[in-house]
Amino acid sequence: MIDERREAITLLLRDRAYLPVAELCKRFRISEATARRDLEALSRQKSVVRTFGGALVDYDRRFASFADRLKLAATAKGKIAKRAVELIRPGMTIFLDAGTTTFTLAGLLQKNPLALTVVTNSLAVGEKLAHVPTIEVSLLGGRLLPNQAVLLGDIANKSAAMHHFDFAFLSAEAFDAEGVWNSADNVVELERAVMERSTRHAMCVDSRKLGKQAPALLAAWKKIDLLITDVLLDEARAAGVDVDNDHYLLA
Repeated sequence: MIDERREAITLLLRDRAYLPVAELCKRFRISEATARRDLEALSRQKSVVRTFGGALVDYDRRFASFADRLKLAATAKGKIAKRAVELIRPGMTIFLDAGTTTFTLAGLLQKNPLALTVVTNSLAVGEKLAHVPTIEVSLLGGRLLPNQAVLLGDIANKSAAMHHFDFAFLSAEAFDAEGVWNSADNVVELERAVMERSTRHAMCVDSRKLGKQAPALLAAWKKIDLLITDVLLDEARAAGVDVDNDHYLLA
């Protein structure tokens, strides 16, 4: 009975990616204490990752591969990347995270190179720009998550703190009235470290992510410098997104 329930919880998490304890209690008709014991047991088995108030499937395993994610909303990502490029000036030091939209931005920089320093935690971005003669590429250190080709963890956070960025371009899993959300605590920790070391930063998110939440809140809107998206401003505001014209760039 217990093993069957825990297996069902694991399968549900693989489908949903994240579940709060309250929803587990309701769905499986168990107490909060029982739900937490189940999650702790599954965490020890490395079937799930415990979070404050819930659990999620391991970040590196629960997503489709980086290559597969590149195919999703490719047109929107291309538009967002083009608007982002307009903000980059020669001589800048910029940060590109490990999102597929920022990878698309890297592709534009490869085709139309500027004299830049690019810092990234993405192996794919590093490889894309490594042979562009006008661009100096620096990879952060950290733990490698091979399915996503991303470097994360304490070493990555400390490495980011050694830089200063003129502009940081960041991706996210969701955005709603509360702010911008991402897929895991260690992703958010790195993005916050980068934001603290950046003169300006931009969140690059497409319309699929509007009105949704993910496991970790990155920042409320008052802490976001710029939102670059294919969502119309009126539509974003209707969903509770608290940005004005000065902090919004339509792709």
